[in-house]
Amino acid sequence: MSSLLTNASAMTALQTLTATNKNLAGTQNRISTGLRVSTASDNAAYWSIATTMKSDNAALSAVKDAIGLGAATIDTMYTALDTTKEIVTEIKKKLVAARDAGVDRAKVQTEISDLQNQLKASASSAVFNGENWLDVDSSAADYNNIRAVVASFSRAGGVVTIDKIDIDISKMHLFDANGNLGIFDLDRSAGFSAGGNITGTSVSDFDISGVTNEANDLADLEGLTQAVDDALQELTDAASYLGSIKNRVDIQNDFVNALSDAITRGIGQLVDANMEEESTKLQALQVQQQLGIQALSIANSSMQNVLSLFRG
Repeated sequence: MSSLLTNASAMTALQTLTATNKNLAGTQNRISTGLRVSTASDNAAYWSIATTMKSDNAALSAVKDAIGLGAATIDTMYTALDTTKEIVTEIKKKLVAARDAGVDRAKVQTEISDLQNQLKASASSAVFNGENWLDVDSSAADYNNIRAVVASFSRAGGVVTIDKIDIDISKMHLFDANGNLGIFDLDRSAGFSAGGNITGTSVSDFDISGVTNEANDLADLEGLTQAVDDALQELTDAASYLGSIKNRVDIQNDFVNALSDAITRGIGQLVDANMEEESTKLQALQVQQQLGIQALSIANSSMQNVLSLFRG
């Protein structure tokens, strides 16, 4: 039965074309954005997980920056420690050479004084981002011997955790204005006679210009050499401690980079569109759209056939 009021064929063709156009729009959106889940309406569960993971990954990016800053600070301090270790070794060599009775100890002291000045310069210039862990004043109100480097960001059961690597900088003080407690300004005169021909009490200020070949002076010189060697051992321990921290920070930096990449891949698996699949769908839907338009056109033209029934 033909009806002027209801064209069932056209209605069916229109519904089919509307559905095809909707699917086509969705496919084109996935192709243009590269995402199969771009809004919560696409897949609420995956969208929620991906949004949280993206936020956590952004936090990991901040962690990488913090690790980089910490690593740069540690590297600066380690370089200074390594440099001063070489200087103290040279001072020790000069003292051993000064034990020879025929050596001009005043000239040796001139060379040692230059090295001592270099010790002070190396420690005071070991500054990065306003931080100096080697030349300090532990009595200052804002002094804190623990420095923390942000190491990681994690979320478990909805609980956020920020892990840190703690560094005890008191183990590497070369100069400490608070009672001269650093490795280089510590009073080490217990190893040689106080008030003798060796003046000064620490690695950074002793003077052997007045040392003679008398037995007491030579004994003091040997005691001073031992004191410098003790300082060298303490310096070596400090460098070893900081070196282990440096290695740990480097490993953590590599891990955070790898973790960030893994999270990015995980997010992609949840929400990224399969472009090969979408391109195939696009071509199929374009054909369906053309066929739907043709079907709707045919259905609409069928109404013209009703007019022929009334022609004489």
